[in-house]
Order: sequence, then structure tokens, then C-alpha cells
Amino acid sequence: MVRNVARTALRSRLRLALRRNPAALLLGPRQCGKTTLARELVDLASPNYFDLEDPLHLARLDQPMTALEPLRGTVVIDEVQRRPDLFPMLRVLLDRPGRSTRFLLLGSASLDLLKQSSESLAGRVGLVGMAGFGIDETGAKGLERLWLRGGLPRSFLAGDEAASWAWRADYIRLLLERDVPQFGVRIPATALHRFWSMVAHTHGSIWSNSEPARSLGVAETTIRRYLDVMVGLLMVRQLQPWHENLGKRQVKAPKVFVRDSGLLHQLLGVKDMAGLLRHPRMGASWEGLALEEVLRCVAPEAEYFWATHAGAELDLLLFKDGKRLGVEFKHADAPAVTKSMRIAQDDLGLDALAVVYPGTRRFAIAEDIEAVPLRGLARGGPEVLFPRLFRAPRGKRRPTRGKK
Repeated sequence: MVRNVARTALRSRLRLALRRNPAALLLGPRQCGKTTLARELVDLASPNYFDLEDPLHLARLDQPMTALEPLRGTVVIDEVQRRPDLFPMLRVLLDRPGRSTRFLLLGSASLDLLKQSSESLAGRVGLVGMAGFGIDETGAKGLERLWLRGGLPRSFLAGDEAASWAWRADYIRLLLERDVPQFGVRIPATALHRFWSMVAHTHGSIWSNSEPARSLGVAETTIRRYLDVMVGLLMVRQLQPWHENLGKRQVKAPKVFVRDSGLLHQLLGVKDMAGLLRHPRMGASWEGLALEEVLRCVAPEAEYFWATHAGAELDLLLFKDGKRLGVEFKHADAPAVTKSMRIAQDDLGLDALAVVYPGTRRFAIAEDIEAVPLRGLARGGPEVLFPRLFRAPRGKRRPTRGKK
């Protein structure tokens, strides 16, 4: 049984961001472990720690310049999106010459927070994205549990499936009833829960505002607002389509994914692995898990999917270090080359194409296309998927072709 999960790579990224910048923004969904990680840098009882959900800590920041200016070392401000007025003041503190203080800002809502930090702290803050546990942290042995329960630490580490299920039910309820209103969003929790369930049933598919608008009896503009809220809370990923001048009719609507597979299964009513394997959305669920793991592994500058109205499609198009990388997801024992893959290679000018599947062996399915086991992503790094294009860091083993 997995009892502890080391987050070594994430910790290193955070420390590097704080060395390179006077401030770092650690951005991730509720209960993904941000405070636990920050605790390694600053004791929660220290005067350098501020939790903006704690009334006492909020009171300490009634006069923010007076409270923050004397502090030295690393200062942590948790749930910083609750006080957007702090950003201009932080800029003043960060620009003072000779100042050694570092600010670690923790946030749970992305859109407004990123806008505020980019406008006020441009060139001063390093962004570190965070999610729940990934296969690089749990290891390949934890993959089945990670798929079923998701990566949120308390769900993943729960003593049994019933406890994990109950925690996720409470998480969804509290997020919608307490957290959403705190961000100034006035949407009834029941309506947003119904909407989120519709997203779960559309997981991995092309999104249209019209059908959920009819089902909920609201305008399409309202549905767009609901989706923006869930994307902003880092609960839903909206994967945008890539299109360019190819002389073909290309899909221009996004795909939607529930980011955490455990929350997806909660919304779908899937309680155990047997139920998941029988569920009609099982393949879409696995694709969503694989998508999130590939994005963690490659850390691209941008990500899209690509599809034409004639039926050609690429599940994931990544841009990394000036290269175009294609990824297909196949929940099959032995994936094979498809016509769609060849069309994507030719039309998009891919530098490499990998097919992620649930097996245990890496093998070539064509001269220029490799099948890569999802569990192999536990090694981390873009070289796992594309060894011919990327070098493994010094001291890190390359994946061995043809071995488990």
C-alpha cells in the first residue's frame, strides 16, 4: 500500500523558481498539496506564513506594508487570490534594492490570478504549476489506484475505496457550496453540479454549449460562464483545437476533460475498478489520465488537439523547444498505425509521433512511430516519449527499448 509520496521534482522546481525570482506563484487546485509543500520552506506557526482563509491572518494584513516590509527570508501567502489588492504592494517590496526576501504565493484559481500577477509582477514572479499526484510521483505500481482515485492526496492515500469515495463527495460539495461563492461567482451549487456532471459525460469529446444550455434551460452565454468558472478553478481542462491553412475543413471547437480522474469517476458514479472497466466512458477516462500524464512529462510550451471534418484526428499536438510533437492515446493491447496518424504527420509536419497505450513494453509500430507504455512515463521527462529528440538529464537512465 502506498502511504507516502515524495514530490521531489516539484520541490526542486519550486526552489529553483525562488532562486531565480524574488517571488514564485505555486498554482494548483484545492487540496492538491500546496500548503504541505510550502510547509517545507516555512513553518505554519511562523510570522512569515499567511493563510488568507484564516481571519487572524487576514487581520494581520489590514496594513499589508507594515506587516510584510520587516519580514526576511521566505514569506508564504496562501490563497493569495482572495486579496488581489496585495499585488501592487508586493511589486513595491520586490523592487527595493538589496532586499533578500522571497515571496511564495499559493493560489487555487487560475484566470484572474494569472492576470493579476502578470500585470503587477511581470518579470518578478516564477510560475510553478501543480496538480495532484502523478505517475512520476506514485510510481508505476500506483497507476491503477491513481486512475481510479485520482491524484488529490487525501483521495489517493485514503485507507480504502469507501473512504476515498466519501472524501471526493465532500470535496465536490464543499468546492461548489463554499469555494465558488468565495471567488465572487454567484451560481447555485446545484446548477453548477449538474453542469459539471454534463462535462464528465462529455469528457474527452468535442464541446458544444448548445446541448447543455437546452438541458439546463439557460442561455449559451450562461453555459460559457459555467465552463469558464470550472476551468478557472482548475477542475476542467479545455483543450483548444489547432488549425492552420491546409485547404481542409478543420474542427474549431474545443475538447473538455475533467482534470482529475477521481473526480471524474465520482461525477460518473464509478466506485471501483470493476465498475470502471465496465463503464461506457472507460476509454475516455483512460485517455484523460494519459493526457494529464503526458503534459506533466513533456511540459510543453503549448498543447492542442487537431481534427478535420473528414475524420482525421490527432489526440495531442505539443510544441516544445521549437518542435512539433504528436501523441495518440490507444487503450489497446497492441496499437497499430492508422491512416489518421499518417495524415497528421503529413499535414502538420510532425517531428515525432508517439502512441501511449496501457501495456508494459515499448516497441516500434512503424519506422517513425513508437508505442510507449503509460507506466513508462513514471521516469518523467520528454525524452521518455521522444528519445531521438530530447536528451535525458545527466545521471538519468534513458528508457530501454523492448524491456518492461
